Amino acid sequence: MRKALLAACCLVVSACKTAEPTPTPPAPQPPQEQPAPAPKPLPPGLDGTAINEQANPCEDFYEYACGNWVKNTEIPADRPRWSRGFDSIAARNEEVLRELLEASSTGKAAEGTPYAQKLGDYYGACMDEAQLEASLPALKAELAKLTAVKNAKDLAQVVGTLHARSVFPLFHLGSNNDLKDASQVIGEVDQGGLGLPDRDYYLKDDEKSKGLRTAYAEHLKNLFVLLGETPEQAAKSAATVLETETALAKASLTRVERREPKSLYHRLERKGLKTEVPAFAWDVYFTAAGAKDLQTLNVTHPPFFKEVERLVKTAKPETWKPYLTAHYVLSVVPALPKAFQAERFRFTSQNLTGAKEDVPRWKKCVRFTNNALGEALAQPFITKTFGAEGKTTTQQMVVEIEKSFERNLDTLAWMDAPTREQALVKVRKIANKIGYPDKWRNYDALKVERGSFLGSWVNASAFEQARQLAKIGKPVDKDEWIIPPPTVNAFYNPALNEIIFPAGILQPPFFNREATAPVNFGAMGMVVGHEITHGFDDEGRQFDAQGNLRDWWTPESDKAFRERVACVKEQYDGYTAIDELKVNGALTLGENVADLGGLKLAHAAMEAWLTRDPEAAKQVSGYRYTPSQQFFLGYAQSWCSKYRDPFARQMAMVDPHSPPHWRVNGPVGNLKEFQKAFQCQEGAKLVRPAAQRCEVW
Repeated sequence: MRKALLAACCLVVSACKTAEPTPTPPAPQPPQEQPAPAPKPLPPGLDGTAINEQANPCEDFYEYACGNWVKNTEIPADRPRWSRGFDSIAARNEEVLRELLEASSTGKAAEGTPYAQKLGDYYGACMDEAQLEASLPALKAELAKLTAVKNAKDLAQVVGTLHARSVFPLFHLGSNNDLKDASQVIGEVDQGGLGLPDRDYYLKDDEKSKGLRTAYAEHLKNLFVLLGETPEQAAKSAATVLETETALAKASLTRVERREPKSLYHRLERKGLKTEVPAFAWDVYFTAAGAKDLQTLNVTHPPFFKEVERLVKTAKPETWKPYLTAHYVLSVVPALPKAFQAERFRFTSQNLTGAKEDVPRWKKCVRFTNNALGEALAQPFITKTFGAEGKTTTQQMVVEIEKSFERNLDTLAWMDAPTREQALVKVRKIANKIGYPDKWRNYDALKVERGSFLGSWVNASAFEQARQLAKIGKPVDKDEWIIPPPTVNAFYNPALNEIIFPAGILQPPFFNREATAPVNFGAMGMVVGHEITHGFDDEGRQFDAQGNLRDWWTPESDKAFRERVACVKEQYDGYTAIDELKVNGALTLGENVADLGGLKLAHAAMEAWLTRDPEAAKQVSGYRYTPSQQFFLGYAQSWCSKYRDPFARQMAMVDPHSPPHWRVNGPVGNLKEFQKAFQCQEGAKLVRPAAQRCEVW
């Protein structure tokens, strides 16, 4: 073919001798491949290394958002779990607190640190391990006084003395808001007196529960041996403790039963309690407990105190010594010689947490000092980590999401107008405590002994109990914070209709100044929405705008609400926590409702914010993920977690929160906003059929 073309060309040239020769055209070049477009950047605040892009977000969003993080993360040896959110922040906070405390303990406290001497002495005493080894004689001397029981009057005296030190054998004494008059503080006695985390550990007949009880008895025996008993006597002492605690466990309400506020309110007063339980010397007890004149009293579960009376009547005086000894020793283990701490760690690690190593002493001492003097330690912590800017930004987010709740009320067809009006009043009255208190706690009366951590520990426990009891009979202090500001958590308090967001949690990944707004709305905004929703979950909804336990629902709206939360319970009952243990849909109901409502509210607030501010909307575009995808990934990645099996089992029994995997996948399966964001099709695992989809708020 090429020869023919050349010949033809020559023929043309021959015929046109006077024309210029025609140049040969260049051979055609193959088309050039266009360079692939550069990948869009990852939105600030998201962890690209955590994402498992091989997973389908519509099938398992937790695996998509956290899969590689879970695969590549090791749980620190001293911890029962590790999470990208709570635990990583807590670890960073502890490093900051350690630096502050070490400076205080050497007389170099940061400028403006209140109670610097007490902070330094408490931490320094805690770190003095040689002094801890010398604490056994002091412990034995105290036990000799605190366990000498010959009759019922002695028992009341000893129990009251222990309760004054925040050690609570038999039952618990404290103060609480009157559930029917939220403006007043009254006394309260509650079930207690157990050494294991929950009553069910004593009562379940499965092999794991039986094995744990055997291990607990062995643990108690070992503690008694460390106190000087022979192995034979120690075994008998341990059996006596277990027998007494089992009797108390049988009389205790379950955790699910305790989620009903009305079940925990019985204003018997001191006079009524003495009538109901006459065998216990209540006047002797209250005097010893530091509440000699206490009269106003709620008895949370009267049948439990009937069991206390039976034990007082039937138990031989000598059986009380091992029981009281065990409870005192377990309460002060952190201030005892290393052998006691090692035995405690051995039992808890093997049976409850799975931790491979005990927590380093400095971490323990940071935590103990924060518990004892939290609002003194918080002040230099706030200066170093949070500041006024963080408080202002968080306040703006809270306001946005509260407005989102208000707007959402108008869309709820199941709620009638009278109930909606009351709900609107309540949400508008929520008090928001953000970052840190406006008024700091006074620690003048707390005595700290640099030469005795056992003494300082007992003093701090007694100081806090006295502070709690001193509230009784007085108006509620609405400025008080119930947790230290460095705490990595958030709370809704129904008795005050308030939300608390400590500075401790207002850090990455929950709140990141560098993150896009959708990521922050998904992480911290969801926490805000979650706490707001707690005011309207199955427990919180029973309290009115002032914090009183009062039914403000019409029968029609009440019925509709119950139908909707029943859907949530059924959904989570179907999930597996670990091995054969299922998620307890009744125990976790309030948290699951709050997760679902909080996520929906925060997403709506984000959309409203972006719609209102076009410039802000531009700033969050151009990334690898859409704003809604950023939102849901920000949410999911704040819950990336790994648990050791024993701890996962413990949490399945006692924790009102669902496991992290279901805290992510559970809510998003109900949200059309999530399905739209990731283009999930009908039939995908995280697209619940319309008939099974749960929506409350």
